[in-house]
Amino acid sequence: MPGLAETLLSLRSLRNRVDDATANLAEPLRLSLVAPRGSNPGDLRMLTYVPPGLPPGAPLVVVLHGCTQNAAAYDHGAGWSALAERHGFALLLPEQQRANNSHLCFNWFQPDDVTAGRGEAGSIRQMTEQMLETHRLDRRRVFVTGLSAGGAMTAAMLATAPDLFTAGAIIAGLPYGAASSVQEAFSAMNQSRHRTAREWGDRVRAAAPAGKPWNGPWPTVQIWQGLADHTVKPANADELALQWANVHGQPERPTASEIVDGASHDRWDVNGRPVVERWLVPGLAHGTPIVPNDADADHAVGIPGPHMLKSIISSTWHIAASWGLLTQAARPNTAGLNAAGPNTPRLGAARPTATRPSATPTPGAATEPHGTLVERTLKAAGLIR
Repeated sequence: MPGLAETLLSLRSLRNRVDDATANLAEPLRLSLVAPRGSNPGDLRMLTYVPPGLPPGAPLVVVLHGCTQNAAAYDHGAGWSALAERHGFALLLPEQQRANNSHLCFNWFQPDDVTAGRGEAGSIRQMTEQMLETHRLDRRRVFVTGLSAGGAMTAAMLATAPDLFTAGAIIAGLPYGAASSVQEAFSAMNQSRHRTAREWGDRVRAAAPAGKPWNGPWPTVQIWQGLADHTVKPANADELALQWANVHGQPERPTASEIVDGASHDRWDVNGRPVVERWLVPGLAHGTPIVPNDADADHAVGIPGPHMLKSIISSTWHIAASWGLLTQAARPNTAGLNAAGPNTPRLGAARPTATRPSATPTPGAATEPHGTLVERTLKAAGLIR
């Protein structure tokens, strides 16, 4: 009879196969598996969606899934391919493999995977170049977005390939350079790592390929964060804003603040155009905020599921609209626009309720014992099984 170790290995292998099959149940027919042409140093899978008849010169969006997800499951929930089909742009969805990370997380905390041209960052760049060349897409309109580990990898792509990406949207992610090991990743997620704006900005500026310093223009950045997120502490959104405001040469205080569809929206503007935006969603746990596509709303897109959370605001719609991807974008519902002045608090400080909604958890989100929260956080990050 097999020993205990062999039995455990067999059960783990069976569970992995079941997990993979379950994740694929929601896979839409839109996505295609493509063979990467480059060296693929991070050993990622390449999935794409190109609407039929897409003309040359169309935009490209790179979408990075979160932990425990695959590319198709994230697309199914966030609704990116539905928007691409409707409005005419291409999608690249790099996908993690279980051999690289047992929880299917992008390895945002491994230096070799977030260094320009190396590891997973190198694979994503190669795949992006392949899409641009194969489909003759517009190099001036290349965007990247991702959730959680995919959000942290989005920050890494903006830092290591600023010549490639026009803009990015980081959802429940962390600053570039927040961690360089499993232990540091856990600390950053659960406590956030505070550094000065200059220190954060220097980490991005130092990320360019060796011998090729980048002098700009830098990609514009959106930061999305749920205020009831117990997996990635909301303070990470403040640290991200510090980092990218500094990269863009902006002060710590935002130019303006407003309420959009019930969420707090802070902007750092240059010549009337936002270069950094921070969206804080009250009551939202760890995941991508969506307004389901069966809702009676112009900005409804996506399907609720694990880490795809029904919300008061649709991040997918607002991100796509801000990037100019929507051919018939409705005007956002805004209220309480306030230009930032001397009394605007520093990032991370308490804000007036008219500008920043309360961080009250969603109904039923009971306080967890510390040990339970630590274990759940580590599992959600893919750091333990």
